[in-house]
Amino acid sequence: MTRVFSGVKPTGHLTLGNYLGAMRQWAAVDQYRAESLFCVVDLHALTVDHDPARVRRLSRQAATLLLAVGLDPELCTVFVQSHVDEHARLSYVLECVATDGEMRRMVQYKEKATRERERGGSVRLSLLTYPVLMAADILAYGADEVPVGDDQAQHVELTRDLAVRFNQRYGHTFVVPRATLPSVAARVMNLQDPGSKMGKSDDAGPGIVYLLDEPDVVRKKVMRAVTDSGREVVYDREERPGLANLLEILAACTGGNPEALSGVYESYGSLKKDTAEAVVELLRPVQERHRALCADPGYVEGVLRDGAERARAMARPTVDAAYRAIGLLPAVSDTGAGVVLNAAR
Repeated sequence: MTRVFSGVKPTGHLTLGNYLGAMRQWAAVDQYRAESLFCVVDLHALTVDHDPARVRRLSRQAATLLLAVGLDPELCTVFVQSHVDEHARLSYVLECVATDGEMRRMVQYKEKATRERERGGSVRLSLLTYPVLMAADILAYGADEVPVGDDQAQHVELTRDLAVRFNQRYGHTFVVPRATLPSVAARVMNLQDPGSKMGKSDDAGPGIVYLLDEPDVVRKKVMRAVTDSGREVVYDREERPGLANLLEILAACTGGNPEALSGVYESYGSLKKDTAEAVVELLRPVQERHRALCADPGYVEGVLRDGAERARAMARPTVDAAYRAIGLLPAVSDTGAGVVLNAAR
């Protein structure tokens, strides 16, 4: 059976972009067709300056929202990355296979490092190496597919390269995964800056719709979305990015086609109004389920505990095999040590 792995990083409140770009497909498709693991990748949140209490709070919120969007722990494995030691164990081994040049070519590292240098600062070493941790997240489970937004495709390519290189040098150990991209709204853009994705790490601004935004807040943000010059409603990603973003969001919410929808509207106002209502209705059941789950925190904790146990059982054999393959001496169990000592006597 195909195995799927993906995750969300608790660096900010989850957004409409996270839902339309990934989470909805996980719930509607992936958990039914494959052996699926979905993870709150909290170790990745430590690559930037952070408040520890906020990371814990956002990690719990992200886990609760994974369940609220429809992930069923009877069908898939939902867990928190730091609860499974195999992620960190494998990450260092893969750092011994990756190169400095590969890390410095990662687009997200280059962009963030440049911004920090312009401010007179520097980034954490973990930001440079976190794509290797992401590779460990995937390779530890023998995942065949990694459903991601297009901005993460480069990291999956790195994961493939590391898997192939390790297998060639040390013997076949890892499944070589592939990225899978949703067909519509793979990258939802910021409503105020359609040249930038709707990223949760921004954590502020009227251009980001959060999954837990109140309906009136959603409406206000969509109605104030930046559009483009001209009066005709047309779908053109290059020349009319603001309109294209709204049309793609509406299409993703309603199951329509962005280009076909562009012919339905004669004004920006009517498009914005319908898009706002479509988003409100899309988020309504998610928010209702989230409230119910928050009222039963013991259930969420149980799901995460059971999920970590299942994930650990799946990852440990692969990580142990990687340790042996690269040349590390296997740990001797207490029973094994007794046998060795008795034989020596």
